[in-house]
Amino acid sequence: MDNWERVLNLLPRLRRWIGDRVSTSTAAEADELALLRSVAAGIHGVEALFSGNGQLRWISPSVERLTERLPALYLSADDALAMLVHSSDLAYCRRTMSEVLATGEGRDFELRLLRDDGKINWVACHWRALRDAHGGVLGVRMSAEDIQARKETEYTLLETVAELRRAQALREHYLKRSNDERHRLSALLNVIRLGILFIDRDHRVLYYNSAMLKLWSYPQGENLIGVRDVVLQNTIAPLLVAPEDYFAHVESVIRRPQVSEPYEFHFKDGRIVTDISAVVEGDLDGRGIGRVWIYEDVTEQRQVAEQLVALAERDPLTNLFNRRRFHEELDRLLADAERRQSTVGLLSFDLDGFKPINDRFGHLAGDQVLVGLAESLRRVVRRNEMFFRLGGDEFAVLMPDASTDALSELATRLLEGVSALQFNFAGQDARVTTSIGAACFPLHAHDVESLMASADRAMYRSKKAGRNRWTLADG
Repeated sequence: MDNWERVLNLLPRLRRWIGDRVSTSTAAEADELALLRSVAAGIHGVEALFSGNGQLRWISPSVERLTERLPALYLSADDALAMLVHSSDLAYCRRTMSEVLATGEGRDFELRLLRDDGKINWVACHWRALRDAHGGVLGVRMSAEDIQARKETEYTLLETVAELRRAQALREHYLKRSNDERHRLSALLNVIRLGILFIDRDHRVLYYNSAMLKLWSYPQGENLIGVRDVVLQNTIAPLLVAPEDYFAHVESVIRRPQVSEPYEFHFKDGRIVTDISAVVEGDLDGRGIGRVWIYEDVTEQRQVAEQLVALAERDPLTNLFNRRRFHEELDRLLADAERRQSTVGLLSFDLDGFKPINDRFGHLAGDQVLVGLAESLRRVVRRNEMFFRLGGDEFAVLMPDASTDALSELATRLLEGVSALQFNFAGQDARVTTSIGAACFPLHAHDVESLMASADRAMYRSKKAGRNRWTLADG
């Protein structure tokens, strides 16, 4: 028989001893009582004995530490189990006690004890059957170990795990959003025509789009991630008209934190490209996380611009500079000559015999004469001389830093060039000549209008003198 069975058998005698304060106890009873007190005082958890009908027979003094209630309160209660166990666990606890009484088999589980202040204290319970000498079930013994600290640790761990899971879910959510945004941005950057290249702080490629590969003549499947900028320069140098100039520009841009101005450079295949660059901020130290380069192929824009300039400044039939450009250049040359104390020569001329060809053979024949004249005289006019069609069959040539000898030599060249022209329309030969008037600033005039007027008067004197000649303006 173990100590607890002895305690159960001695309970009536213990109560009589407490109630009656019997002073005549035998030595054997005194020993038994001392044993009971020693056992009860040494219990750390909670020990309780229940009779076969579930009535609390005894509970250890240590219950006060866990529930803040005296053992006597439980012993005097009608339903000690309901006072001891939290309502959430009470039904399971009753059912377990009944099973132990019915089967004699022990049960182990965790439950919450109800404290006097309404709080709870977790314990690990072991329910075992108490048997008599013949093996019959007398009652139930409950042994409870305080596991409140462990439970609090578990709750803290569970909360930490839950928080980590929430944080992980949040990170995954934002990562997915970030990846989605990156894919959308990448798709957007890959359909625009601007070439985009991002170089990190270690001078390695971190990002590029499809337009950048195409612009720099890389295959579309080329992987440039991690490639150093010097390797890129070595690859693209053979493509450029002036690679040294371009790389010097790159070095100057890298040394400055400001957004660069657009820089235009030319490819050997005729393409014209501009670039701009800026530091990408991001680090707390203010140094930036790298530099982005944006390239734009402006070849078509430049061609369109040149076409627009040509339409505005050139005669569509002969492709010579037109009257508008003539006035712009004359104003510029006279202003420059006045500042430098130099001269400007003007030769004005039209065609002798052009109107009869136009009237007899039609405007197409007249156009052919004008085009042939322009092509022939382009070979006569030198690089520093500017040739203009002012309208109809009227032409002009401007000569900076002109002298009367230079004007004479130019006029002679023009006369010979026109006289050498031969045309044939409808089987008939046709020829034209020219009458030229020459004037020089500031020898013959001191402004644009008077210079043009002097050249015109000299041209008409050439016509009156028999055509196919040149005349210098009066001084």
